[in-house]
Amino acid sequence: MFRTLDFVYVPTDDVDATARSYVEGLGGRLQWKVRGMGTTVACVRVDEDGPAILLAGHLDGTVPILVYRVDSYAVAVDALGAAGIEVDELEIPHGPCASFTAPGGQRYAVYELARPEAAAHFDGRVDEPEGPVTVPAPLEPGPPTNPDPRR
Repeated sequence: MFRTLDFVYVPTDDVDATARSYVEGLGGRLQWKVRGMGTTVACVRVDEDGPAILLAGHLDGTVPILVYRVDSYAVAVDALGAAGIEVDELEIPHGPCASFTAPGGQRYAVYELARPEAAAHFDGRVDEPEGPVTVPAPLEPGPPTNPDPRR
């Protein structure tokens, strides 16, 4: 049923710090980092052949989700249901997706690559955190300047 492991979806409380540690400590490459809808997600590659590591601020728990591509989403979801596995269906940018938890507590998801163009949509985009905006105070009028030193 599973074709390829395309993503490892990793929950983290601090996406910025975790992404930095993957880049600086593990030699990874930040492919993109986006902020929106109250969360941050970053894509890091530690090699060119393995799955993308998606660091996510919105995932519950500490267990990563292994996201596998399947040839047919409908067939995969039917097979999981026939095996007595409950799935939560959702959409990801790449296509339909169903997540589930294995009996041992491991988290998995299957998806069908219905929108291959989504893979490059965020490439190169890095949204930095928005810090407080500092607006300079207006200048206070000082004593008048006298360009003539004789006065």
